[in-house]
Amino acid sequence: MPFALLIEALGICPNASQHGYTIDSMLEMLHWFMLSLFVGWGSFYAYTLWRFQKKKHPKADYVGATSHLPTKLEGGVLVLEVILLLSFAAPIWANRVDEWPTGPDVIHIRAVGEQFLWNFQYSGTDGKFGRSNLSLASTANSLGIDYKDVNANDDIVTRNEMHIPLGRPCIIEVSSKDVIHDYCVPNMRVAQDAIPGSVIPLWFVPIKAGTYDIVCAQLCGNGHARMRAELVVEDEAAYKKWYDGVLALKAPVKTASVAQPLLPLTATSLVQNR
Repeated sequence: MPFALLIEALGICPNASQHGYTIDSMLEMLHWFMLSLFVGWGSFYAYTLWRFQKKKHPKADYVGATSHLPTKLEGGVLVLEVILLLSFAAPIWANRVDEWPTGPDVIHIRAVGEQFLWNFQYSGTDGKFGRSNLSLASTANSLGIDYKDVNANDDIVTRNEMHIPLGRPCIIEVSSKDVIHDYCVPNMRVAQDAIPGSVIPLWFVPIKAGTYDIVCAQLCGNGHARMRAELVVEDEAAYKKWYDGVLALKAPVKTASVAQPLLPLTATSLVQNR
């Protein structure tokens, strides 16, 4: 059973992802380990102040300590750190980078940062993103999607609002249009730098319905603190209703060069874009 008593007491936000419990347990162990080091070394320091006070030893001893206990204690700390790294941290990392979800249930989304908002492109029912080219970018086509590409017909683009279905794996392809940002969802225990010219994926499985903050965790300019979006985790029926509703609002493509609007604009995004 995962435990996270200490980190919950420290105010870390509740976990809402499948892999988050493993990370929380790891954090819990590290916090208890650091607490034990603090108490241990603090007690040793207090003991040395009492043991070697001038009143008890008015004459300095230039021989110094002859015990090897401190060296053994430091060696024990090193061994514990190696165990934590190889037995816990490395397997967790390997699971995140090697075991990517596959199959028709996977939701594919592009998260593209720009000063100071987030754009989200959904691959649609075909699971394929339409081509994009920044030379096609405009106010109405922020991601520069090439609507000559048939794969773009069922793509939708939203701004500062991201919906995903409960219990289904989500692969997020993170990128940026201008400077380095960082796509971070604390409740999902995921974060990834958004680097211009690079597309870096991450994945998670949401296990709790609700609305969570998406923040930029990389200082990106004067409006960095306002670069916030919402992640809405909902059941399959509610997600399908939302997706179909947004898809129905897309303007029909009359010509191959017509750009599609960004939908929907949330209250959060309207405030951020004034």
